[in-house]
Amino acid sequence: MDKIQLIQTFLAVVQEGGFAGAARSLSVSPPVVTRAINELEERLGVRLLTRTTRIVKVTPAGSQYAADCQRILEDLRVAEELACGLHGQAKGELKLTAPGWFGAKFLAPLVAEFLLAHPQVSAQCLFMDRVVNLLEEGVDVALRFAALPDSTMQAIPVGRMRVVTVAAPAYLARRGRPRRPDDLQVHETVASSVAPGMELRFRVDGQPHVVRVNPRLLCTTNEAVVAAAVAGFGVAQQMLYKVADPLAAGQLVPVLEDFEPPPLPVNLLHREGRFGSLKVRSFLDFAAAGLRQLPVLQA
Repeated sequence: MDKIQLIQTFLAVVQEGGFAGAARSLSVSPPVVTRAINELEERLGVRLLTRTTRIVKVTPAGSQYAADCQRILEDLRVAEELACGLHGQAKGELKLTAPGWFGAKFLAPLVAEFLLAHPQVSAQCLFMDRVVNLLEEGVDVALRFAALPDSTMQAIPVGRMRVVTVAAPAYLARRGRPRRPDDLQVHETVASSVAPGMELRFRVDGQPHVVRVNPRLLCTTNEAVVAAAVAGFGVAQQMLYKVADPLAAGQLVPVLEDFEPPPLPVNLLHREGRFGSLKVRSFLDFAAAGLRQLPVLQA
């Protein structure tokens, strides 16, 4: 194999989490993958992967090498597009990720509209409630409700998301309205964490304030949390977009508004440099403009 093929094989092992998965993704046999990794490590004089009979782990040197190679291959792809005169037209697959509920409700319509305007672009959307590693999973764009944690990522601000505390009118009529955050320790709460203890965040006298509660009801999805709160079970703390509809319908009402924590920054994250592919740059411009018009991001 030439060096590019060796690198592509190594990246496939990293992305698939093993030799067998890499072999399937590359349509080659596992021994071909094994020989390629051995040859690459011998050329470099460093161990990139630690393998046992059960697992394959990337070494620290391998992790850095994978990040560098991913960037180099992307630069090579862009250079080929420029040389072939293809950079003036958006084409290829776009891979996106966002939190499940937000992605399905707000980002999916924008993606569909973008694809209609760019017939040579396809998209794969990973809408799920876990943090997707852009490098390892080959993701082009991620929407995140947080400050930029990694300096290797570039962020485009698109808004801010409020975190609100809510309850159903029936629950408040039965149990009374909490007046201060610490009152929640004697209220029923519902949350989407599997942890035994739960932290609710507020701002008291201009300072962060955390209240630890032990929810009687823990759910695996935020949809279930909201449904339980609407049913009058207890108090819930959620991002505004998850409860905007029941708030508008009067099924839920806000509580502890004077102690609401600071809104979360909402960013589109990407790994594109100044010569980024047109499909990604075009989508970033399109999505940012659309997201900035959403009322739920106008905190």
